[in-house]
Order: sequence, then structure tokens, then C-alpha cells
Amino acid sequence: MSKQPPDDLFSDTTMSFGEHLEELRGVLVKAAIALGIGFMIGLFLANRVVIQIQRPLKKALEDYALETARLEGEASGLSEEQLEKRLANQLLPDSIHIDAQALLRDLKKAAPDAFKQSGDLPDELQMLEIQTWKTVDASVKTLNAHEAFMIWMKAGFISGFVLSSPWVFYYIWSFIAAGLYRHEKKYIHIYLPFSLLLFLAGAALAFLFVFEPVLSFLFSFNRAMDIDPDPRISEWMSFVLFLPLGFGIAFQLPLVMLFVQRLGLVSVRSFISKWRIAVLIIFVLSMFLTPADPISMLMMAIPLCCLYVLGILLCKWMPRNRSPFAEGYDP
Repeated sequence: MSKQPPDDLFSDTTMSFGEHLEELRGVLVKAAIALGIGFMIGLFLANRVVIQIQRPLKKALEDYALETARLEGEASGLSEEQLEKRLANQLLPDSIHIDAQALLRDLKKAAPDAFKQSGDLPDELQMLEIQTWKTVDASVKTLNAHEAFMIWMKAGFISGFVLSSPWVFYYIWSFIAAGLYRHEKKYIHIYLPFSLLLFLAGAALAFLFVFEPVLSFLFSFNRAMDIDPDPRISEWMSFVLFLPLGFGIAFQLPLVMLFVQRLGLVSVRSFISKWRIAVLIIFVLSMFLTPADPISMLMMAIPLCCLYVLGILLCKWMPRNRSPFAEGYDP
């Protein structure tokens, strides 16, 4: 016997238009308060966040400097053992210029008896260049007085948003859930955690494994063109935010595939038969969601191809929830 619902499916949540606006205002106020509290906490964590964000960039700058030093050391005739010893201590070749004639005059003034018989130096010894070694300085620059303060504020806001995001999404969801059927509300308990996990996995992949090879690839062009990199922290922050965001959004692919399959727009058989076209689309999207370099594009496209297979498995094996209402019933 089919299940017949009550006449009013929303009898427990029915509100007027004004009540909806009031409910929306309350939700937005609560979300703003949660975001403000998260921002205040984020300001205390901002310094640590900026330090952590700088780590991949500093590591890439150190590797660039050491590789440049290796090439210069090999050109200067140092033995491989001497070069490796200096590079192991993170020492870079450097040179200083000494005005030998001025140095000799100062020495004569300081100890005239010791330099009575010494005359002027020949012209070829007037200026001496001495080869020295210096430690690696992988520092990130700011170009104006207020830039560091703005970076601190931006890091605090980002940290606060991440900390408060569960409460913000909960309040927003509580407003949206009022307009769904009872059997539809449970979908959020399945798909929202899965979506959040995929987003965090994509962002973590970008931050932990993608930044360093991408920076090494980009800095290799600096070395080839003999241009020393001098990055600004504000530009690096934008890069740090853009790449993980692109990875996190792209990693929603399995859920998008499951959604369109549940709507009946694409079948599992189509996903399997059109895999070549899907791979092409994945590589094109990876090109737009990453900076203009092939390394980051490949490091996004390859995991997405694996997630495409995961999406097919979800569509095939994830149980389909049937509507609890009678067939042919139109609410």
C-alpha cells in the first residue's frame, strides 16, 4: 500500500514572506557574529599563519640560491668535495672588492716603521677582488610601510574564516533546510562532510606537494635568464590563496558526477564510454584553475582523473534513495 503524505508537506515549517526575511536576517547576523569571533581569534594566529605560508617560498628560494651557487662553484674551479662541503653548510659564493692602495696608506699610518721601505702598488694591484662565502638569505620582501600590516590582517581574516566556517555553514544550512522535504534533508549529512573532506584534501595537496615543484619550475626560468627572484609577500599570499582554492573546487568532481547522474542527465555507461572526452575536459579545466605552468596543471589533472574513476564508482555502487511518497504523487 502506497504511503500518502499529509496535505501540507511543510505544515511544521510554514512561514510568511516577512517571517522568511526575519529568519534570513537572524541567520546572517549569527553567521556574521561567528565570523567576527573567528576573526578575533585569527588575529592571534596570524603571525604563525604567515610564517607557515612563507615556508614553501623560502624553501624554493634556498634551493634556487644553492643550485645557482653550485653552478658558480663549478665554473670557479672548486673541487667537488670543497663545493659540497660549502653547500652542505648553506654557504653561497660572494666577492668583495678592496682598494689595496688605500689599505696600504692606512697601514703606513698605523705602523709607519713596518712599512718604511714599501712604495706604491703597481696599477694591476690597485683594486683587489677577494672570493668569500656567505650564508643563504631567503627572505621575503615588503615594499611599503603598511604592507606587512595588511598581510597580518588578511592572514587573520583567512584564519578566522576557516575557524568559523562550520558555524557559518550550519546557520546557512538551517535556513535552507526549512524549504526541503524531510527525506531530502538527510542528504546533507552524507554529501556535506564528503564535500568538505574533498575540498580539504585538494587544498592540502596544493599546499604540501604542489607549491615546491611549481616554484622550482618557475624559478628555473629566472636562472636561465639570469634574473634573481625577489618575491613580495603580498603577491605570494594571493598565489597561496588561489592555488589551494582551485584544487579544492576541482576536487568536488565525484559529487558533481553523482549529482548529474541522480538527476538523470548522464548515465554511468556514458561516464565510462566517454572517458577520453572527460580526460580532455579535466586537462582544460586544470589549465584554467592553475597558474600558467605545466607542473601545477599536471599535478591537478592526474588526481582529477583518479577522482573521475571514484565518481563512476559512487554512481554505480552508492544506493539510490527512493522517494517515500506514492508513485505519481505530485506535491
